Amino acid sequence: MDVDADSTQGADGDPVLVTGGTGFVGSHLVRALLERGYRVHATVRSLRDAAKVRPLREMADGFPGRLELFEADLLVAGSFDAAMDGCRVVFHVASPFLMPEQIKDGLKDVVEPALTGTRNVLAGIERTLTVERLVFTSTVGAIFGDYADVLDMDGRTLSERYVNTTSTVENNPYHYAKTAAEQTAWEAERAQDRWRMVSVNPGLVLGPSLTPASASGSLFLVDELFKGFFCYGAPDFSFTVVDVRDVAAAHIAAAEKPGAHGRYILARPEMVSFREMARALLAVRPRDPRLPRWGLPHWPVRLLGPAFGLTQDYIRKHLGIRFAVDNRRSTEELGITYRPWQETLLDHHHAWTTRRAA
Repeated sequence: MDVDADSTQGADGDPVLVTGGTGFVGSHLVRALLERGYRVHATVRSLRDAAKVRPLREMADGFPGRLELFEADLLVAGSFDAAMDGCRVVFHVASPFLMPEQIKDGLKDVVEPALTGTRNVLAGIERTLTVERLVFTSTVGAIFGDYADVLDMDGRTLSERYVNTTSTVENNPYHYAKTAAEQTAWEAERAQDRWRMVSVNPGLVLGPSLTPASASGSLFLVDELFKGFFCYGAPDFSFTVVDVRDVAAAHIAAAEKPGAHGRYILARPEMVSFREMARALLAVRPRDPRLPRWGLPHWPVRLLGPAFGLTQDYIRKHLGIRFAVDNRRSTEELGITYRPWQETLLDHHHAWTTRRAA
């Protein structure tokens, strides 16, 4: 999806900052900004991590003089100041995204980096007088804690006007972390009148990865499907889905459109199940033994789920639950036209197989 060409920024304009430039979303955003003519400052955890930084260095070679990399740590105060210097827009993307089975210590693994990192970025914005807009990468998980929560929303439809009130450090710590971080950023925005914030709240972000490795929960989840973890049958879990390239475009639209405000759900209007994903992949890889050919009844999921890190409470509040997604603000105000989820999934799978073959 392309935003209006009339908004293209010249290379001589003020730079913009992307935190988490080596991440799944961050790397796509950096590339999209460069292609649109921006000068970009991007933060990475370590410039010495050659494998993770290589795609950004290749972008820098492809757009000479337009991309500058900085080291920054979410947990270190003042860490983003140098990268933010002179920037007009800050895209705060950096934050760990982990699925429940990946999280060992909710506070350490997701809450502290998300919340402390956001506070450090906000402090940097307060010290950087050139910043006019913060585009904050949140998640639909800051709107609901569990799928069951959406069943209590008007029309059983996911809407931006709700805020997650059910997650805790112990129960769904990733959603709790992102909710706390987003609300902290809104509080900071309301406390002053120099800069304005827009929040983008994507669902499960899929699509081709630009980096060789990532801890993103998006990649972890679909990797399990590709690797054959569900070859015995697809559990009845469904997801709000969005293409990473559409997420990058939405970030740019949120920065460029003067009227952009508040929160924007980024997801297709319908959820997609593991079974539907498997069918789409089987259509192009009919002999792949790793892909499930049938759905799994609920009872074995309830029985075996804890062995895979899923609590009975989580299973009860997610298994078999589907709901509609109201994404009209993103389509009408940001101009997003969502890619078909099948295209997104197949591009994701192609990139995954290419990385494994490399």
